[in-house]
Amino acid sequence: MTEPTDKATTADDGSGDRPAVAIGMLLFGMFLFTAMDGMAKTLAGQGLPPERITLLRFLLVMLMLVPVVALKWQDRPLRTRRPGLHILRGVLLISSATLFVYAMRSLPLETATAIGFVSPLYVTALSIPFLGEKVGVRRWMAVIVGFGGVMVILRPGTDAFQLAMLIPLLSSLLWAAGLIITRWMRGHESPLTILIWSTGSGLIAVAPLGLYGWESPTWPQLGLLALIACCHMAGQYLTIRAFMMASASMLAPFSYSTIIWATLIGVFVFGSFPDMPTLIGTTVLAASGLYVWYRERQRAIEPTVPGGSIAEVAQDLIPSTDTDGAEADKREA
Repeated sequence: MTEPTDKATTADDGSGDRPAVAIGMLLFGMFLFTAMDGMAKTLAGQGLPPERITLLRFLLVMLMLVPVVALKWQDRPLRTRRPGLHILRGVLLISSATLFVYAMRSLPLETATAIGFVSPLYVTALSIPFLGEKVGVRRWMAVIVGFGGVMVILRPGTDAFQLAMLIPLLSSLLWAAGLIITRWMRGHESPLTILIWSTGSGLIAVAPLGLYGWESPTWPQLGLLALIACCHMAGQYLTIRAFMMASASMLAPFSYSTIIWATLIGVFVFGSFPDMPTLIGTTVLAASGLYVWYRERQRAIEPTVPGGSIAEVAQDLIPSTDTDGAEADKREA
């Protein structure tokens, strides 16, 4: 989850500002990311450890970074004065990803996805003590209403409540903490440096768990893992292209399309459908998140959008053609 630049970046190939195409690309990219989660849920249901699934996914990201690092090697992308923060960020993000796979073993995909929408609200709350940001009454009210939506989904004290529902809450909290660290390092570290260190440290952290008791996946499982890899690569590429064609402020709300894809995949693949309280809670939570995004845009603070960290690395490789001649303001979280 990340924050590409707010200005539309024009690529060398002349793609230019094409918002309709960008929205379509982002919607399809969100579908691929959700499909990837659905396949991870299938693999976890077949007994493949979530740590192993996450390990293979991070290996893929590292492989994707190799040509980027090679192109930027003269800029010394591995150099940093904050290795501790990078390592902490990597551990937080890979722990979040692993916990989310654990959640999907017990919960419907659409329920886990809906609860995960609480992440922007966590970011807003954590930005006060850790970043010193000021949050107005209206944003605080949106956060409170959003957590009310979470309670509607969880329904603690009823038969609908499951302890597994707390896992995506923790996963989202760890993810939000990782974003706070990224904002902390903004202006001090390049996006590529952050991504390399976080990916590498996360990979090292999960490797012992992912390799423990190793059993080779079956051929069908290898096929699903290959599809996960393809969805990851294609989804990242579409996100990169989308944020090169339109501004983040325009595209951010469309990241909430993941709940639509998760519901459709749940219905047609897993035979599940969210009940009315879950639908109501999801609507309240999404509306609260969108309002927080709107208020942050009013204060010129970028929203959090999935897939943008690698997109920003790609933008870092492409010169800006801003007519004012100013360098685009790059932000990552």
